[in-house]
Amino acid sequence: MDTWEGTWPLVLMTLAIAVAVWLPVVSLALTALLLIGQLAHLIPPMYANYWAIYIGSFIALAFIAWTTQGRMRLAAAGANVLFASVMTFLMLSWRYGAGVGWFSQIGGDSGILLRNGWQLFALLLMIAAACFTLGLLLSLYQERGSLFRARDLAERTLQATEVDLIVEQERTRIARDLHDVLAHSLAVIAAQADGSRYLSKDQPKAVLGALENIAGSARTALVDAQRVIEGVRGDGMAVPQPQFSDVEGLVEGLQRGSLKIQTSESGTRMELSRGQQVAVFRIVQECLTNALKHGGRGTAVRLHFDWTGPGLTVHVASEVASGKHGQPVVAGPQRLGRGLPGMRERAHLAGGWLTAGPDGEQFRVTAFIPYLADVDDPAGENTVLEHPVTHNDLEVAAAGNTDRND
Repeated sequence: MDTWEGTWPLVLMTLAIAVAVWLPVVSLALTALLLIGQLAHLIPPMYANYWAIYIGSFIALAFIAWTTQGRMRLAAAGANVLFASVMTFLMLSWRYGAGVGWFSQIGGDSGILLRNGWQLFALLLMIAAACFTLGLLLSLYQERGSLFRARDLAERTLQATEVDLIVEQERTRIARDLHDVLAHSLAVIAAQADGSRYLSKDQPKAVLGALENIAGSARTALVDAQRVIEGVRGDGMAVPQPQFSDVEGLVEGLQRGSLKIQTSESGTRMELSRGQQVAVFRIVQECLTNALKHGGRGTAVRLHFDWTGPGLTVHVASEVASGKHGQPVVAGPQRLGRGLPGMRERAHLAGGWLTAGPDGEQFRVTAFIPYLADVDDPAGENTVLEHPVTHNDLEVAAAGNTDRND
């Protein structure tokens, strides 16, 4: 190997094949280095017994076509076309390969290149094209296998999701039917008991006490039913309900790269029932979600909790997105979704009220939730629900007390 003229060509072509997968540019550079070295007479030219070492460049091309995509493939193909032309010249020129011992050098380079140059060049291109095609076929086969595996995985996932969806839909339907029947009946019982008690003040105390117990028991059963129906996941594990203390975590989560929220608080915190705490959390959550949805990332939001009155007052003010001419964009009635009605319903069920609407360049939401001690019925008749019921239930429940029909 120390005395053989083909040692350096063999080493360089072997290295070009070895690094073709990981470093395709280096592989092409090694082939170019070999050809430049031969043109500069720094590396011995190819002769008849080892000229096929040049095919190593085309083998490296096959690996590049297999493992790369796009521009790298085109660059490697174009470079090998150039390499093939240089190889043809080196093999046929009398200054280098002397026709690799196959042809006489009568007439110099021009004569032999005209007679045999295109034939040798076409042969090298055919070998290069065959290697390039083989690499492409291997790449397509590998990609096809990946697509089949991805398709199979997607189909299995889709089937599992469809099964879960069917089960969840059936559970939801059963829960909805049970809710409609049970909640409606209990609301009617509570409303009738309240109405009879309010309209029959002159009845004996025992009768009024019985009606009061009926109304209170109906409301308690309604709350328990709501917890069982809506507060239980499909796996039977109870879902923890958010409390007022969870508002801080909600705000911190949306402040990280989404909203610019400024929070403040006045007065001394008072006790709220579990249902009222859930209502406050859901109202704040809906307000912040709407601010992010309609205002986008970076929207400024002011959130204030006022504990100084007869109940907790929540103020939320967010910037309104501007139109093309800088005018505030306000959603019209046709874009009214479930958010605002849902927040009003939660506030009403918690014994309070809620207002919402644009105010100049801001959208303001104000919610009032009375303290637990200020509820007119300390015995628990007006226990608030942790989950909203249907509007029909509200109308039936309000039938016995016209003061709640606001």
